[in-house]
Amino acid sequence: MSNRILFVCLGNICRSPTAEGVLRALAARDFPHVPVYVDSAGTANYHVGEPPDPRTVAAARDRGYDLSVLRARQVSPADLVEFDYVLAMDRANLAALNRLAGATRAHLGLFLEYAADCDTDEVPDPYYGGKDDFQRVVELCEAGARGLLRHISGQRSK
Repeated sequence: MSNRILFVCLGNICRSPTAEGVLRALAARDFPHVPVYVDSAGTANYHVGEPPDPRTVAAARDRGYDLSVLRARQVSPADLVEFDYVLAMDRANLAALNRLAGATRAHLGLFLEYAADCDTDEVPDPYYGGKDDFQRVVELCEAGARGLLRHISGQRSK
């Protein structure tokens, strides 16, 4: 049985697809014994069907992650039943998820609650920023993904 993980940001073109691609790659490479199913979505429908922002794709590619096949979608109430973990990139999107939730079996929370020794608990939206902002998102997603995979596998933080 796999652990079903959904990452959520606003438009599903920057932060949540980065988290999806990073976690999928790190799970395959470093945690092959941890079965996961990973997806991402946005709380808004601004970009449904679109690929990730080109700056997101470039920042991820620079660190060895391929996001080119991903397409944006909007989160649905069914996601909150089908996934084990529904993790928001920031408090605003977590609040939107909580309004949508009703009865859910999923753990709703912030993605970076799993990132040890991180200087923030939110992944900042890089959309209006520069290259460094997109690279920071990848770094934060790596920290969060490693921590989440350790949590799921029962390992202690290293």
